[in-house]
Amino acid sequence: MREYAVVLLTAGLVTYLATPVVRLAAVRLRMMAAPRERDVHVIPTPRGGGVAMYLGVAAAVLVATRLPALQRTFDDSQTAAVLAAGGLICALGVLDDKWGLDALTKLTGQIAAAGVMVLLGVQLAFVFLPVADIGTLSLGPDIGVPLTLLLTVLTVNALNFIDGLDGLAAGVSAIAALAFFAYSYHLGVEGYDDIASAPALITAVLAGACLGFLPHNFSPARIFMGDSGSMLVGLMLSAAAVSATGQADPQTFDSAATLLPLALPLLVPIAVLSIPFIDLVMAVVRRSLRGRSPFSPDKMHLHHRLLAIGHSHRRAVLVMYFWAALLSFGAVMLSITGGKVELLVGIAVLLVLGVVVVLSPRARRAAREARAAELEAQRQRSRADHPTARALRATAPSVPGRPADPAGKPSPQGVR
Repeated sequence: MREYAVVLLTAGLVTYLATPVVRLAAVRLRMMAAPRERDVHVIPTPRGGGVAMYLGVAAAVLVATRLPALQRTFDDSQTAAVLAAGGLICALGVLDDKWGLDALTKLTGQIAAAGVMVLLGVQLAFVFLPVADIGTLSLGPDIGVPLTLLLTVLTVNALNFIDGLDGLAAGVSAIAALAFFAYSYHLGVEGYDDIASAPALITAVLAGACLGFLPHNFSPARIFMGDSGSMLVGLMLSAAAVSATGQADPQTFDSAATLLPLALPLLVPIAVLSIPFIDLVMAVVRRSLRGRSPFSPDKMHLHHRLLAIGHSHRRAVLVMYFWAALLSFGAVMLSITGGKVELLVGIAVLLVLGVVVVLSPRARRAAREARAAELEAQRQRSRADHPTARALRATAPSVPGRPADPAGKPSPQGVR
């Protein structure tokens, strides 16, 4: 565990220190996200933070190669495959952050990066289906390769879809990565796989990179991760899901008498990635019913809906964090405890309470009031910082008996 803590901290520290440098480079290269109708930011913000995240990932993997306890994670080529494919998809994201690629070009690049990952050794080998007379289903290359490509592309675009609020994608990805790490490490502790495993290393490194980037990206964001970051995170999460799902045959579990523990290797990745996948499915269905392309942007994502009912930017992000953590770590706890019914009921109750608290009329009214106050404060700051207002304050003559404030604006004392 100490070695995983070392690589997590390495990824976090390198990402944190590299992000300001990447931000400066993005500003000079005019790699800026201008405000659009569907966006919530109001000023141009640099993007391309995925470059800093990839540097953190690469540095952490390099450190891992020097740690004797983690040497066994490099016995196969999975970690190298993720690093190579991650570099490719991050470069694709940089091009999109700079010039704005069309949807077909991005999809082609995503499939190419996923193909590199598959060719280098990351693919679904078998999956357990909790259906009578089926059990563990062995997947040959003709089925495993397309399924891996599909899962990777879906995860990449799911993370890209939820990257709409400051800190949202980075925080949800960190939660998902930590949950995947807990699941993979537990399988190793229980003897179903080696503790020093590729999925555990991948998720520890990814969690560190996301946590290192989050201080720069949380509201108000000074830099966006952009497609270079969201696609990198999506690819690494899909690689972790594929690796973690194929670590152990569920029929060798001690709790093989019940269906739920047997299905957990399939359900844990779904639960961990539930928030991005739900948003992705809703967006595809919504746009298809309206006769639009599934890739056409709109302002109806889950985070947009939270803002629409009155929640502030930060509160909407924290609500999404809560839902992601509840589903992710709830599924992992089910796998650790063997699928106890009491825990399942507790998770369901907390989920229902979270939805009721967020969507109840009283909560919505309070959220609208808080949102209105926040917007008014932003408007006041915008007026105060407007160039015309600054010029008027600088040239305003002082009036006897009316002291001026430090900004040069006459005090309202004595004014009728």
